[in-house]
Amino acid sequence: MVSRMFRIETEVDRQRRDLLRSRLRDTNTEASPVLRELRGTQLDREVPLQIWALDESGELAAGLDAHTWGRWLHVNLLWVDARHRGTGLGSQLLTAAERTAREERGCVNSRVWTWDFQAPDFYRKYGYEVVCTIPDYPAGITEYTLTKRIG
Repeated sequence: MVSRMFRIETEVDRQRRDLLRSRLRDTNTEASPVLRELRGTQLDREVPLQIWALDESGELAAGLDAHTWGRWLHVNLLWVDARHRGTGLGSQLLTAAERTAREERGCVNSRVWTWDFQAPDFYRKYGYEVVCTIPDYPAGITEYTLTKRIG
């Protein structure tokens, strides 16, 4: 066995990060027949999906930021201003995102992550099921990943 010395660096380097991402993508594509079939198709593109609710004065009352990829809707952010919580606004945004993902982008599943003090019960109410919990992430908080079949 040959022993090699490597220089380890901890600096932030966007160029190396992009190279790392590209090399990992290539390695994953080579290792997975599913990913090989997906690559280069319309479903391989990460397409943003954003839905905004503005109040009478044009101020942001609520918003949802998501993207679609591989027949999945990935809900990244969903926020409703405190003044508008409990009005059904969050439900409207989530329903609109699911409908757009299903009808316009061919998605069949949705996923979201949330913390225990945020909205796991909200997502459960709309048919999402907990598939992963990570306790103490960060300490004292539990993170949930939930998924739902939408198509």
